[in-house]
Formats: sequence, C-alpha cells, structure tokens
Amino acid sequence: MTTTQSRSAHNDVMKAATVTDFGAALDIQETSLPEPGRHQALVKLIASGVCHTDVHAADGDWPVKPQPPFVPGHEGVGTVVKLGPGEHDVKLGDMVGNAWLWSACGTCEYCRTGRETMCESAEYGGYTVNGSFGEYMLVDTRYAPKIPAGAQPVEVAPILCAGVTVYKGLKNTEVKPGQWVVISGIGGLGHVAVQYAVAMGMRVIALDIRQEALQLAKSLGAEAVVDASEEGLNVGEAVAQITGGGAHGVLVTAVHNAAFGQAIDMARRGAVIVFNGLPPGDFPAPIFDIVFKQLTIRGSLVGTRQDMDEALDFYARGLVKPIVSECQLEDINDVFRHLVDGKVDGRIAIKY
Repeated sequence: MTTTQSRSAHNDVMKAATVTDFGAALDIQETSLPEPGRHQALVKLIASGVCHTDVHAADGDWPVKPQPPFVPGHEGVGTVVKLGPGEHDVKLGDMVGNAWLWSACGTCEYCRTGRETMCESAEYGGYTVNGSFGEYMLVDTRYAPKIPAGAQPVEVAPILCAGVTVYKGLKNTEVKPGQWVVISGIGGLGHVAVQYAVAMGMRVIALDIRQEALQLAKSLGAEAVVDASEEGLNVGEAVAQITGGGAHGVLVTAVHNAAFGQAIDMARRGAVIVFNGLPPGDFPAPIFDIVFKQLTIRGSLVGTRQDMDEALDFYARGLVKPIVSECQLEDINDVFRHLVDGKVDGRIAIKY
C-alpha cells in the first residue's frame, strides 16, 4: 500500500444509486471503485444531501442533459482515503465535500475574473461527473470544499448546495443590512435562505403557500410572512404594506412559475430580483413594470469557491443550521417522490 492510500479503501467495488434511464427509478447497484486522476482524491462518503436538482438530473428535465448511466449527488461529505497524482492542499483523513461546481478550467475569462461558475468548461457534481449517491466519490481537490472542524456531516451537507446557492443569491440581491428582502419559497433552499438573510442583517419576509413553512420561517427569524394561497390576496400589495413600498430585493427559491411573476409585483422601484429556482417552462415578464420600476432581474447559479468558504463559515459560527432528516441510500427513490410531491420540510441527507 502506498503512502497515498488509506486502509479504508481496500475493496474494488462500491454501492451506488445510478441513473440508467431518464425518468426511471434509480438502480442501487455495485460498481467499480473509481481511481483518482490528477488533482483528484477518492473520498469515502459519510453523508450526502439530496437536492431537487438531483431529481431534475435523473429525469433529464433540462436542455443540457447528463449522460446515463451516472451517479447523482452534489452535497457529499466524507474523508479523503486516496490521492491521485499532482500536488494537493488536502491530505489523507481530511473531511471534504463535493459541490455542483465540481471543477472549472481556471484559465478562461470567467475564471480569471472570479466568476468561475460561468466557466463554459465547468464540470458539475452528480451531473457531468459522478456524484455522492454512493459509498465513495471522486473530487477535484482544487475545488472540493473543505469542511470546518467540528461540523456534523449530515447537517453540513446541505450547505454545499442549498447553503452556498442562497447565500450567493442573497449577495446578488444587493440588499443592505436593514433593508427588506422577500424569500419566496420556504423549502430546502428557502429555510436556509431565511437564516442567511437574518445573519446578514436583512429584514426578511417569507412567502409560501404552506402554513407550516411560514411558521418555520418565523421561528428562524423572518420578521413577516405572507401566505400566497390566501384567496383574493394581492401579494404585491401585502409586501408593499409591510415594507412601505415594496421589497429592496427578492430571492426566488420556489419552483412554481407563479412565484416568478409575483417577484416583480413585490419589488419596489430599483429593486433586484434573483432567481435560484428552476421551474420547467417560462415565466411571465411584464416589460412595462420592469422598465418603469427599473428592476434588475438576475439568475444566480450556486457560488464560487470563495462564496463556499463564506457560506461554510456562517455555519461554523452557528449562524446557520439546516434542518435535516436522515435516510439510507436505499430510500432514494422514495425521497425523490417526496421532493416532487412537496412533502419534504427542510432537507434530507443520506447517511452512510
């Protein structure tokens, strides 16, 4: 055994949940243990969060599709058990994660200007490269998040996607401390977004159609809540009444088309609206309102390595704590169904 291989990586096979065909149930099967290449590490999984993006990947919902067979998952946490060739700033036994931004080229215009999430050669965890729905995974050690000391693997796993995604989205709203932000959709992303927004000094309004989600948002520090299912309610007027003119920023984490049109109604003049959610189809865009209110509408995709470090630091300081329930790898198809049916409060993570 070489000095770069730990005793925990003896077996040459592992169990993984694999997408064999779009729309089909994931197949729990044995597969060969991957071998780390240059700048890569083999990681023994301890936990992996489950994201709605994994469902979209497995169903082939998006225009740019992954290629079956593949292993989803991009919120994995585990320990390094083998290092590939090249220099690394991690060592055997370190706890690291994978992320949606699995790697980027490092040399294009976007990478050179600190916008690596826009890299056209980026690889995506659990999408273009196999992810964390297995007993082991590969990571690019140049991009793998380093997990803070003392972190609980199941609890920290959702920070690697849900956390960094909403944290970067909130930064992109440009809402300053003391200003109002609406978090639209209090699910796996939204309940974390409320916590980040509060920790960043924003005044938070939570919008959802479920009473239990709104109560959760209140318990996490939302100053006000709006029930979008209330008959006859104009959400724009409701938010304007609370804020005295509309929100300074809106973060849409919901995956229902109606939420995107509502965001324009809830925004005050000059506000910034940021989309995290990815519903199928298009959304209504009233050009008159956008122009006369001088709105900025942005898409925000996960975050850079720097964003990830900052998002993890909020968790390490106890300011953000995802609500996570555990499952087993064999439960993954049931978890997917619950996600599609909107029956998941907080986040679910596989515990290995």
